[in-house]
Amino acid sequence: MKTAYELAMERLNKSAPAAKLTAGQRKALAELDSVYTAKIAAREIAMKSEIETASGDGRFEQAAELQQQLQNERQALQAELAERKESVRQAR
Repeated sequence: MKTAYELAMERLNKSAPAAKLTAGQRKALAELDSVYTAKIAAREIAMKSEIETASGDGRFEQAAELQQQLQNERQALQAELAERKESVRQAR
């Protein structure tokens, strides 16, 4: 007997089958993940030291602003990554 999840996945695959990726596309997607993970990590390292310095000096408002800026930059990079990944998936 199949679970509800298995039945739902069968219906989903019938209505919109998963796209098969070529080896080149998989490699490009993995490379994009690697590059953007590094970009995000680099920004986090740079901004965290600024945030810690501001907090240590008692500039809590500036630290909060820097934390918000870091979050915005992370979201922007993740959105850019998603767009680039989608363009790789659409390329045939």
